[in-house]
Amino acid sequence: MKHTAVYPFTAIVGQDDMKLALVLNVINPLLGGVLIKGEKGTAKSTAVRAIADLLPAMEAITNCPFHCDPGDENRLCDDCREKTGADKALPVHSIKMRVVELPVSATEDRVVGTLDIEHAIKHGEKKFDPGILAQANRNILYVDEINLLDDHVVDVLLDAAAMGVNTVEREGVSYSHPARFVLVGTMNPEEGDIRPQLLDRFGLSIEVVGENQPERRVEVIKRRLAYEQDTGEFAQIFQEEQGKLAASILQARRLLPEAVIDDRLLLLVANVAIALDVDGHRADITVIKAAMTLAAFAGRANVEPDDVRRAAKLVLPHRMRRRPFEDGTLDWDKVEALFAGL
Repeated sequence: MKHTAVYPFTAIVGQDDMKLALVLNVINPLLGGVLIKGEKGTAKSTAVRAIADLLPAMEAITNCPFHCDPGDENRLCDDCREKTGADKALPVHSIKMRVVELPVSATEDRVVGTLDIEHAIKHGEKKFDPGILAQANRNILYVDEINLLDDHVVDVLLDAAAMGVNTVEREGVSYSHPARFVLVGTMNPEEGDIRPQLLDRFGLSIEVVGENQPERRVEVIKRRLAYEQDTGEFAQIFQEEQGKLAASILQARRLLPEAVIDDRLLLLVANVAIALDVDGHRADITVIKAAMTLAAFAGRANVEPDDVRRAAKLVLPHRMRRRPFEDGTLDWDKVEALFAGL
């Protein structure tokens, strides 16, 4: 019997869009993370912790502060790359994906890490003290109340999430390390919003609300009480469902590189962005990447129109607001009209 303190992901009642957005991001970290907006007590934090616990252990190079993947030579840190070149038999161990939490009081140095300039001048070599982004590599970086985080720190996070690399530069000395992580930000809109420019940097965004059907609320209560009474027994009830979802995620990761989307759907995405007057091209690209990830999650290589439709609902809503305090809303009728013309 498996005993765990983490609430099973598949036991969460409802919140399907939130769960789908998290699943898509662990399949494809290049989607750019997800912003989850919603009132307190809607399982936002529970879902983030549960998705990490769902996945099986992965291999990492032992004693590497960035948990480099021994099977991905293109994303090794400098030290691992150098050692790999000299000796192919680097020690490897298994680690679970984990949730690295970033406190809202974190400074930029605490996030990106620090370079010892004095050491570099005296000894002619770089000495780097890793920050939170180093811990986050290959994990989930979770920022609760991201709307309260310093804007400059949010910029740094989003840059690293987009590039998959964290670069620190001080006094002409620079150091880079892999920083590919799933960024999840949660916020309660009643406690303040974030700038539209930062909203656009999040790949996906969803809004969650509490269940409004009495039967569903009762189910939430029953499951929570059962979990608190015996976490091991509760986990066992959902073990099979958890295993199926984990297997689907791993299969989707393998299938994703083979995903293809035809020019007809590319043109549709471009027309949707134009019709909605979306700034820039980030939205178009993210819709396409999300649609390809949805297809892989469904076990297909070919992207279908419904994949694009579902992707648009996750990618576009938070890009409708262009100015602070503006209530931008997605005109879904315009989108459906374009789909009807396929």
